[in-house]
Amino acid sequence: MNIDGKAWRTIWLEQGGRSVGVIDQTRLPHAFETRSLASLDQAAEAIATMVVRGAPLIGVTGAYGLMLALQVDPSDRALAAAFEQLLATRPTAVNLQWALERVRALVAPLPAAERAGAAQAEAAAIAEEDVAMAEAIGEHGLALFREIAARRPAARQGQPLNVLTHCNAGWLATVDWGTALAPIYKAHRAGLPIHVWVDETRPRNQGASLTAYELGREGVPHTLIADNAGGHLMQHGQVDAVIVGTDRTTRSGDVCNKIGTYLKALAAHDNGVPFYVALPASTIDWSLHDGVAEIPIEARSWQEVTHIQGRIASGSATGEIASVQLSPDGTAAFNPAFDVTPARLVTALITERGVAPATEAGLQKLYAAV
Repeated sequence: MNIDGKAWRTIWLEQGGRSVGVIDQTRLPHAFETRSLASLDQAAEAIATMVVRGAPLIGVTGAYGLMLALQVDPSDRALAAAFEQLLATRPTAVNLQWALERVRALVAPLPAAERAGAAQAEAAAIAEEDVAMAEAIGEHGLALFREIAARRPAARQGQPLNVLTHCNAGWLATVDWGTALAPIYKAHRAGLPIHVWVDETRPRNQGASLTAYELGREGVPHTLIADNAGGHLMQHGQVDAVIVGTDRTTRSGDVCNKIGTYLKALAAHDNGVPFYVALPASTIDWSLHDGVAEIPIEARSWQEVTHIQGRIASGSATGEIASVQLSPDGTAAFNPAFDVTPARLVTALITERGVAPATEAGLQKLYAAV
């Protein structure tokens, strides 16, 4: 995707594979900075502190983290320790475990001297596959958007399609294109008029900071809204569709996404607004059936609720980036990072292989050969 006229991905190899470059997402939208990850510890820290975030990108970063670990020590013991350290950084997104297991399975039978090189090649392959899957999701989602636009009353033909999204499931959450935002980018580039309602997505504000940043750089019309405004907009016919990403999807079609997604799904269901979830195959956890009961929900720092980060208003664009306390001293806070939306509230799942009902039969039909 484009940032100030330059094409960027969110992760890349540096120094012939001795380090990995990433965009520091904790600095966005007020500063665009990159960071080099040159060790296992640095890769793990980047995932845990959300320098990199988004289920697909976490998986790719984890794969490269194993590469960095094996460059230092390719032994079985080091491989096992690196695997566990990276896996522990973010418990909810299944892509991380999927990517780590894929690299481990490839390198474990190899001689020690070949492991780091094989891990690098496999991590790079995972990254390229992620880009291809995201672009395919975009094409399938674009077809859905065209159908929705064509079904609208004659008086609304030609008007922008109003799409609401929650959190950030754009190119910053993947290697490129994104999941939920990929169809939006495809629509914009294809000339389909589209406007995006951007949920702020408290407490970390990935919508206000990251999604708004992406859409602005791409030139997609968008409007930032408070999280609780979505239902009001749906009641008044101002939302044609909702589209979100997911960090883990069960075989039955339950989806786990950023906290607040469930409430958007309830509002969409009550108002007859289609609710779509975009995801690659790596996000499906075939071992789970009941998302509410079985998906582990990460509880993050209470300070993400009691404090907010932003640029201090100073009358100029160079104001200091600072953390500001919102609540009284000593206020208790609880910060579950995700919630689960039951499959019954999901209109359809948009995958790289096509669109499927949010059911076990629907997913199995698409992935029968998996």
